[in-house]
Amino acid sequence: MASHHEVTDYEPGKMDITEHKKTFDGFIKMVTWSSIVSIVILIFMALVNA
Repeated sequence: MASHHEVTDYEPGKMDITEHKKTFDGFIKMVTWSSIVSIVILIFMALVNA
Protein backbone atom coordinates (compact mmCIF):
# COMPACT_ATOMS: atom_id res chain seq x y z
CA MET A 1 0.00 0.00 0.00
CA ALA A 2 1.04 3.56 -0.46
CA SER A 3 2.36 5.29 2.59
CA HIS A 4 0.58 8.50 3.43
CA HIS A 5 3.01 10.98 4.84
CA GLU A 6 2.53 14.56 5.83
CA VAL A 7 3.55 17.18 3.24
CA THR A 8 4.36 20.37 5.09
CA ASP A 9 5.92 22.52 2.35
CA TYR A 10 2.65 23.65 0.77
CA GLU A 11 0.82 26.67 2.12
CA PRO A 12 -2.42 27.66 0.35
CA GLY A 13 -2.16 31.05 -1.33
CA LYS A 14 1.64 31.27 -1.12
CA MET A 15 2.61 29.76 -4.49
CA ASP A 16 3.89 32.02 -7.28
CA ILE A 17 1.74 31.21 -10.31
CA THR A 18 3.01 33.79 -12.80
CA GLU A 19 4.60 31.09 -14.99
CA HIS A 20 1.39 29.09 -14.89
CA LYS A 21 -0.60 32.13 -16.01
CA LYS A 22 1.84 32.87 -18.86
CA THR A 23 1.69 29.26 -20.03
CA PHE A 24 -2.11 29.22 -19.91
CA ASP A 25 -2.33 32.54 -21.79
CA GLY A 26 0.01 31.15 -24.46
CA PHE A 27 -2.11 28.01 -24.73
CA ILE A 28 -5.30 30.04 -25.17
CA LYS A 29 -3.67 32.20 -27.86
CA MET A 30 -2.44 29.09 -29.70
CA VAL A 31 -5.88 27.46 -29.61
CA THR A 32 -7.55 30.68 -30.77
CA TRP A 33 -5.18 31.16 -33.71
CA SER A 34 -5.35 27.47 -34.63
CA SER A 35 -9.14 27.69 -34.72
CA ILE A 36 -9.09 30.84 -36.85
CA VAL A 37 -6.61 29.32 -39.31
CA SER A 38 -8.67 26.12 -39.53
CA ILE A 39 -11.86 28.05 -40.23
CA VAL A 40 -10.15 30.18 -42.90
CA ILE A 41 -8.77 27.05 -44.57
CA LEU A 42 -12.21 25.41 -44.56
CA ILE A 43 -13.83 28.52 -46.05
CA PHE A 44 -11.12 28.69 -48.72
CA MET A 45 -11.61 25.00 -49.55
CA ALA A 46 -15.38 25.49 -49.80
CA LEU A 47 -14.99 28.48 -52.15
CA VAL A 48 -12.42 26.78 -54.40
CA ASN A 49 -14.48 23.62 -54.81
CA ALA A 50 -17.77 25.45 -55.40
